[in-house]
Amino acid sequence: MQEFKLNNNKEKITLGGGCHCCTEAVFQSLKGVTNVLQGYALLKAPNKFSEAVIVEFDNSIITLQDLIEIHLYTHKSTSQHSMRENYVSAVYVFSEIQQMQAINAIQKFQKHFSKTIITEVLKFKDFKASREDIQNYYLKNPSKPFCERYIHPKLQLLNEKFKYHTKENFI
Repeated sequence: MQEFKLNNNKEKITLGGGCHCCTEAVFQSLKGVTNVLQGYALLKAPNKFSEAVIVEFDNSIITLQDLIEIHLYTHKSTSQHSMRENYVSAVYVFSEIQQMQAINAIQKFQKHFSKTIITEVLKFKDFKASREDIQNYYLKNPSKPFCERYIHPKLQLLNEKFKYHTKENFI
């Protein structure tokens, strides 16, 4: 497993809900996010993993609440679709404080959604990084059909709804 080390003054959170290539691109596009590692978060031992990303961020630039709000809007956080077992909608927390913050954020943002948010708050257990050839997928392949069909709409949503958090000229 790839080691994910924190820099000084940085926090981390793990987020899952959709394709990790899409989720990776969403969070790489944000100011205050210093590192994103895509892979698989452990749900149940010994081998039940779901696609996710670990996001390292500077809380003085972007807060955990901001990241959770963006996460809820950029994947199907209210849908029990056929691929939900591979794409568990979750916030994987590293502490009890993060757990309380995540629960409160999801409750706060529920009023902005017509359907019930199904995103779970789970304790982080373990993580396996994706293969090297798909790490930074969007950054390496922005004009591939997959990126144009699935990632570009998410990045456009970010530019419309969360422009103050997005890096200039990311798309």
